[in-house]
Amino acid sequence: MPSPATGISSPESSRLRFQEHLEFLYGAERAKSILPHLIRNLDRWRGELDPPPNAGPLTERDAMLITYADQVRSGDEAPLVTLERFLSRHLGDLISSVHLLPFFPYSSDDGFSVIDYRQVDPALGTWDDILRIAGSYRLMIDAVINHVSAKSAWFRGFLDGDPEYADHFISMDPAADLSAVVRPRDLPLLTPVQTSLGQRHVWTTFSPDQVDLNYANPDVLLQMLDVLLSYVRHGAQFIRLDAIAFLWKEIGSSSIHLPQTHRVVKLMRDVLQLAAPWVFLITETNVPHDENVSYFGNGSDEAHMVYQFALPPLVLHTFHSGDATRLTEWATQLHPPSPQAAYFNFLASHDGIGLRPARGILSDEEIEALLAMAEERGGAVSYRALESGESDPYELNVSYLDALTPPDVWHASADRAVARFLASQAILLSLQGLPGIYFHSLFGSRNDAAGVSRSGRLRSINREKFTLEDLESSLTDATSLRGQVLAGFKRLLAARRANPAFHPAGFQEILDLDTAVFAILRTAPGSGERVLCLHEVAGVGASIAAPLGAMAASEAVDMITGQTVALSQLQMSPYQVLWIRLDEPAK
Repeated sequence: MPSPATGISSPESSRLRFQEHLEFLYGAERAKSILPHLIRNLDRWRGELDPPPNAGPLTERDAMLITYADQVRSGDEAPLVTLERFLSRHLGDLISSVHLLPFFPYSSDDGFSVIDYRQVDPALGTWDDILRIAGSYRLMIDAVINHVSAKSAWFRGFLDGDPEYADHFISMDPAADLSAVVRPRDLPLLTPVQTSLGQRHVWTTFSPDQVDLNYANPDVLLQMLDVLLSYVRHGAQFIRLDAIAFLWKEIGSSSIHLPQTHRVVKLMRDVLQLAAPWVFLITETNVPHDENVSYFGNGSDEAHMVYQFALPPLVLHTFHSGDATRLTEWATQLHPPSPQAAYFNFLASHDGIGLRPARGILSDEEIEALLAMAEERGGAVSYRALESGESDPYELNVSYLDALTPPDVWHASADRAVARFLASQAILLSLQGLPGIYFHSLFGSRNDAAGVSRSGRLRSINREKFTLEDLESSLTDATSLRGQVLAGFKRLLAARRANPAFHPAGFQEILDLDTAVFAILRTAPGSGERVLCLHEVAGVGASIAAPLGAMAASEAVDMITGQTVALSQLQMSPYQVLWIRLDEPAK
């Protein structure tokens, strides 16, 4: 995809767009008083922000690592310093971007209950440490702006009756009919709190410690826009809007995906377009696919990227069933709405494997099979309460490596387990868009049952932290599980970077060749170079004919191994990946 610098750019046209957004959200009269404050703030920021040297359009050389700031520790050294040193030593430029999960002072949820948006947790390091990482990698920072910690200064001000914060949160009569509200978790929607003015019930979508902010108050919106731009000043080239779907609330509605929420995202896009046009906006909405992609807007006025939430359960189903049919059918329908938009593809993250995005794509029976599979492989299932009182499974809590690997595969051969896992990751890397790779996938982590026991939270199963010495010791053994997974990932990433057919905006054609093979034909924008990506998913091997009879050559080169393959009849071994370069690179 090209640079995010598209659409409006002049202060005059920006002002008109800002006014439209504010009138939609707050009405014409209130918008008149809000707009001057917004313009003054943006004028100040525009004088302070400059694009970093590594800013620019995304290309085939871009891949993002998802990691906690304290993922790797070494003695008393600040974890952010240790992480930067570890990435430089073991990944170099094979990863272009880093998503640092929330590194702010927090009170719960491993960082997603933010106490102070403008500070780095002193236990992790400093803003200077963040800037050093941003100097080597494109940086993604989380904007956890749906809610704030109950221990934050803002909420303490609300409890103390400070008029500045009186309208920062949503107080609700517990007798109000909130039955239509979509609940992401099986927890009470309202939390009673004692304030200087008596008891209040505040809206808490995710937990009693995560108090939702009130965006019907324009002061909240203005402060959050200022927070976003402060992240840009500290090196962010991607801003991830966490849980953005729940931003705006209205009694009697579902309070998810409301028009006001979409309008706030559009306003953020326009603010960044004016003040920092090199920044990409990415929405995190773990919902069914059609709802998820609605955050593209018209392709140029809302998010630059959306998370591809249906991909993790679909790839898992593909290997569990040994049949690529569902994945092939679904991927055939994927079409980013414009050259200015792209999917953020991922298979694993700090959260579980979401099931809601697979509804309507997989059958109830196929989803039930995934539930049983996760529990069989040492994982668990998280549920949420429905309005009917029934419980609905919403995510699998299991490492992706363990989720993908049946016990008999571990017993037979660790090499086979590695091949199966890397085949799944090759699918991730071959799809159109920007790939995001979770730290634990890159380094071959399995279930952390001890972490679940310590924390009492199911999501801890894939959030293990390491000492630098232990992790590097395991990586020095090329025959170890971690060593094999990382070496395989490096081969895939190197091959991907080497061909413009993997450009995020490169053309993608999904091919239906064999139920045992997920096949994609990628074509580079501009040059027309092509790569045929074949992934054996059944573990039984396959014999297929390349569907390109018009090609002049009968042989081509597999980019991963460098070996020549015959195109007339391709013989694939179990879980083999072939990325076949069909055209010689331009001289």
